[in-house]
Amino acid sequence: MSISTHLIAPRLNAVFLHVQDVKRAAAWYHQLLQLPLDVSRVSSPVYNLPLEGPTSLTLDDHSNDATYQHHPSPHALFNFYTTDIDASYQFVLSLQAPIIRDIERFDDFAYFTFADPDGNVLMLCTG
Repeated sequence: MSISTHLIAPRLNAVFLHVQDVKRAAAWYHQLLQLPLDVSRVSSPVYNLPLEGPTSLTLDDHSNDATYQHHPSPHALFNFYTTDIDASYQFVLSLQAPIIRDIERFDDFAYFTFADPDGNVLMLCTG
């Protein structure tokens, strides 16, 4: 692992996703990503999903902030990767997630957007 010479490293460390109930959100994201869930490891206010790669996804329900009001972004702020956009689309539908934008296809890339139970817009992409 190399040490960056930049004061602020040019890499993404973590993405925080704001949710209303971290336990409910963790269960949904584990189902979406087909990951086993150990509920004893999930506690408020934050939970890190066990993802592949160096970037983490942190669910945050702000239970320690009495002034917090949940306002999900109407735009996808990151994407999950898939090799099969059509099968992934059908799987997301089976979770009863609202589809925000149907599959869009380009020469070597396809994507669609959908919402999690908290209204956060997510994107699934190939390529």
